[in-house]
Amino acid sequence: MRPLALLVALSLGLAACAPAQTTSKQVVIPATGAEKTLPVTPAQLSFTPPAPAPVAAPVTPAAAPAQTWTALPYLADKPAASYPKPGNVIDPARRYRAVMTTSKGAVTIELNAVVAPLAVNSFVFLALNHFYDGLTFHRVIAGFVAQGGDPTGTGAGGPGYQFTTETSPFAKFDSAGMLGMARSASRDSNGSQFFITLAPVDSLSGNYTVFGKVVSGQDAVNALTKTENGSAKPDTIQSVSIQVLGAAK
Repeated sequence: MRPLALLVALSLGLAACAPAQTTSKQVVIPATGAEKTLPVTPAQLSFTPPAPAPVAAPVTPAAAPAQTWTALPYLADKPAASYPKPGNVIDPARRYRAVMTTSKGAVTIELNAVVAPLAVNSFVFLALNHFYDGLTFHRVIAGFVAQGGDPTGTGAGGPGYQFTTETSPFAKFDSAGMLGMARSASRDSNGSQFFITLAPVDSLSGNYTVFGKVVSGQDAVNALTKTENGSAKPDTIQSVSIQVLGAAK
C-alpha cells in the first residue's frame, strides 16, 4: 500500500473507533455541600432527547426495555409549619418525576437533578412531606406562567429556608411546560414557590432555575384559572407524589 493510502486508511480507522462524546459535571450534593463528578452526555444537560445515530440501511429497531417508575414513600403524614433546611433525599445520578394532582387534572413532570440538584432535592423533600397539598396556584397569567407553592397564598411565603439559583446554558424556558423556581430579587431567595410556563418565556432563561418539564398533562396546566383580575378563585394542588426510575433504594 502506498504511504498516502496507508495514512488515509489509518485515519478512517481511528475515526470509526472514536468514542461517543461525553463530558462531566460537578454536582453539589444537596444538604451535605459535597461535590460529585457525574459522567454525562450533552443530552442529559438539557431536556432535548439525543438525535438517533445514523444507520447504513433501514433496520427493525429492537424493542426498548420498559421503564419502571417506583413511587417513593412519604416522609411524614402532614407537613411542618416550616423547615430549617431540606433533608438530603435524592441521588443526582438518578431520574425523578413528580405527579401533581390539581383541581384541573393530573400533571406529570420530569425533574432534572443533573441541571438543578438543589431545586430538585428541595421540591422532592417538600412533596414527600405533603407540603404542597392544598396550596393554590395563586398567580396564573395567560401566555406567561402558572405559579404556586406558597403556603400563604400571597406570593410572599416559603418553607423556612432559601437556596441559590442554578442555571445552565442547556436548560431554558423555551417552550410551554417548563418548571422553574420562583424567587424575589435576590438569586439566593429560592424556596418552595415554583412556576410552570404557559408559553415560551426565554427572557427568564439564565435568571431563574429550570428544574423540570411537563411530559403529560399540559392541558390541565393551561386550564388553570387565570388570576390577573384578583377576583377569581385559584385552583388548588391536591397532592404531589414523587417517582424514581427503577427500584427505590
